[in-house]
Amino acid sequence: MAEKVTAGRDKLGEFAPKFAELNDDVLFGQVWSRESELSARDRSFATISALISMGAFEQLPSHLARAKANGLTQEEVSEIITHLAFYVGWPKAWSAFNIAKEIYKEKN
Repeated sequence: MAEKVTAGRDKLGEFAPKFAELNDDVLFGQVWSRESELSARDRSFATISALISMGAFEQLPSHLARAKANGLTQEEVSEIITHLAFYVGWPKAWSAFNIAKEIYKEKN
């Protein structure tokens, strides 16, 4: 079972309670917990790829940390970003690498 996420309530609970509820209970509660359909590792792979593609770098650190916890290695993340660079743009790859370097400072 996936860990209970409270980031929505912690950061937006008072300002946007419904959004916080959907974030914590639906996205991270119901969707991320469907590991028989798609593993947490694979969900992390898809999520970081989507965030990099969109240039959503504010959300990338927490999702890269989750990807690391879900078993994606530094080498795999590096390869994902390198591959995406050709499809989403070199500047996005550079930005993603700078964030990934911070997350993977300490080797597993």
